Amino acid sequence: MGVEITVEGLTKSFGRQVIWQDVSLTLPAGEISVMLGPSGTGKSVFLKTLVGLLKPERGSIMIQGRDLVTLREADLYEVRKLFGVLFQDGALFGSMSLYDNIAFPLREHTKKSESDVKKIVSEKMEMVGLTGSESKLPGEISGGMRKRAGLARALVLDPEIILFDEPDSGLDPVRTAYLNQLIIDLNDAIQATFLIVTHDVNTARTVPDNIGLLYHRHLAMFGPREMLLSSEEPVVRQFLNAQRQGPIGMAEEKDADELAQEEAEGHEMPPLPPIPLQLPTSAGNPRPTQREPGAWCRENGVTPPPGSFESHSTAAPRTTPELAS
Repeated sequence: MGVEITVEGLTKSFGRQVIWQDVSLTLPAGEISVMLGPSGTGKSVFLKTLVGLLKPERGSIMIQGRDLVTLREADLYEVRKLFGVLFQDGALFGSMSLYDNIAFPLREHTKKSESDVKKIVSEKMEMVGLTGSESKLPGEISGGMRKRAGLARALVLDPEIILFDEPDSGLDPVRTAYLNQLIIDLNDAIQATFLIVTHDVNTARTVPDNIGLLYHRHLAMFGPREMLLSSEEPVVRQFLNAQRQGPIGMAEEKDADELAQEEAEGHEMPPLPPIPLQLPTSAGNPRPTQREPGAWCRENGVTPPPGSFESHSTAAPRTTPELAS
């Protein structure tokens, strides 16, 4: 089972440039969360800070009663074993076979025998649909396969927290749909805590249990998927529904003149689109942390947009990941 991560008052800067400040949120144990935001808002920086690769100026990151921000390097090294990370490009060693890439963390961080390493690597490669590709080099396979190889490597130490840094980057919509299904099925199987950084709005609308949005150097909102998909907050509504009207412009935020012109021209934000059903597992069953459709809206007296939670709202491949090369 995954572990909870509690972030309080986190602030990160590079020199005089503030990336984000006073970020507070809780990533629930075993749930899938997505972090969104316009380009340049520090989403990848947030992931690197969570795993202790970057030090924030202020704030705390609590995991199992320990604050990663104040830990000594030796203790931080131990806590990092809770994490698995899928980097944007897979971060595979080009001269190593897929098998050796995936085996690398086991050989580096454990004293397991080669027979045990082989068993674990084979299991993880099967989980991500790469059985039979052990001897291939990263340069000999597609981008989708490299992503899955990177994911298999992130899984070999059986992490309780998995961070995904733009896993859909460079993938076409079909491969992205397969990857989303794989993420859902993996979460159901291992029940780890997942945090996904992505730009893909469809992923954000259909995959996670929770959504967060970084904007203008702060966390605009974080909470259950239905809360954000039904939000009237302009920046949240604009981004999650891919609309031009609103405070986000080409250079992250529109200036006052642009917003005033939109208002003067009578531009109104389009109505919220229906909230789609959350993606189920390939077997069709809900995950342990998955909420009943419409539950958050009912509990909080929110009327969802017309057509929400209808079965035809989302369509996803229900085949095994081996087919997505």
